Amino acid sequence: MPGRLIDGLKRVGVCNPVMLLDEIDKTGSDVRGDPASALLEVLDPEQNKAFNDHYLNVPFDLSKVIFVATANRVQPIPPPLFDRMEVIELPGYTPEEKLRIAMRHLIPRVLEQHGLSFDFLQVPEAMVKLVIQRYTREAGVRNLERNLAALARAAAVRVAEQDHAVPLSKDVQRLASPLLDGRLADEGEVEMEVIPIGVNNHDISNAFRVSSPFIVDEAMLEKVLGPPRYDDREAADRVATPGISVGLVWTAFGGEVQFVEATAMVGKGDLRLTGQLGDVIKESAQIALTWVRARATELKLVTSEKSNLLQDRDIHIHFPAGAVPKDGPSAGVALVTSLVSLFSQRTVRADTAMTGEMTLRGSVLPVGGIKDKVLAAHRYGIKRVILPERNLKDLVEVPSAVLSTLEILFAKRMEDVLEQAFEGGCPWRKRSKL
Repeated sequence: MPGRLIDGLKRVGVCNPVMLLDEIDKTGSDVRGDPASALLEVLDPEQNKAFNDHYLNVPFDLSKVIFVATANRVQPIPPPLFDRMEVIELPGYTPEEKLRIAMRHLIPRVLEQHGLSFDFLQVPEAMVKLVIQRYTREAGVRNLERNLAALARAAAVRVAEQDHAVPLSKDVQRLASPLLDGRLADEGEVEMEVIPIGVNNHDISNAFRVSSPFIVDEAMLEKVLGPPRYDDREAADRVATPGISVGLVWTAFGGEVQFVEATAMVGKGDLRLTGQLGDVIKESAQIALTWVRARATELKLVTSEKSNLLQDRDIHIHFPAGAVPKDGPSAGVALVTSLVSLFSQRTVRADTAMTGEMTLRGSVLPVGGIKDKVLAAHRYGIKRVILPERNLKDLVEVPSAVLSTLEILFAKRMEDVLEQAFEGGCPWRKRSKL
């Protein structure tokens, strides 16, 4: 049998098709071989002119084929293979885009899949917005479609439970059997298997008649989907105590809000890190603690320069959602803010999130994924976002409707971040030496 590539060319009958390699980051090697090694020859324009398929046993020219690969994460892709690709990053949807996608595409498709129409179920835009805000927090619309499907199933059950007779179509004959009638009269159990023939969803929906369509409201949302999973008070509740800051991170599924928690306990001056962290983020935590210790006097965290900030105590920093791997340098400013909040016993503003890499000298460096991070802050109800000054150019990618609801603050140094992160500003900034 020919390989998958040659077989695909055989089916389409052309030598220059577009081939989609879906989720290329999930290819794994086993005893049968490594697909990534085979793709090296396929995706390299210098080699695929003479691709050798074992079925043909002659060189075949793949240089005219356009290969499109998809991936959720680029880290698992082997570097030699990744070097042969041109990366096109697709950011997440805004809430307004999700609303339009749901009204134009998701709801009609869900209704058709469940044999319904708009005569049976109507989902107002206001209810779709509530589903987006309270039940889903994602870069795409996969969970949104699942929740809409749950509403459609609930409506289908209510339609089927109504006391209306279902007329039989002309192609369906009534089942008559003396044996069956006898079993039913004796209240015996009868096993039956219904095999639909030539019946589609529209025929099923036309068989039912309802006096008025079901209109989704908040009561139906809570009954079908349960209580809201998210609310705008989540950040305020979690940042109510000192030692907690709100960071913005980028994941394979888009931007996310990442809380950073720090606490102190009796010990010997050690630093403990938890939350399934990578090497880069662990180094960022070390840099953050070193910077805070070096400026403890200027920040009024100790009474004299000879005082040891970690004397007789350990520091534990935790990144919640411990099952999710985390790495990267963009949590540097959030780590420093969390430590300063812990040592000063002052709470960070709950409406403020931040992102940025920090150097050992306190400079704030630019990071990637700004659009996804800003959209994540918007989803969580954050009102103020602190970004590195050099990321100003990246805001052109953020929709104006989202920017109009946020206050964007720029920081060049760590002191600028602390000035904006605490309520009433940073009273020790005047004495800070840069």
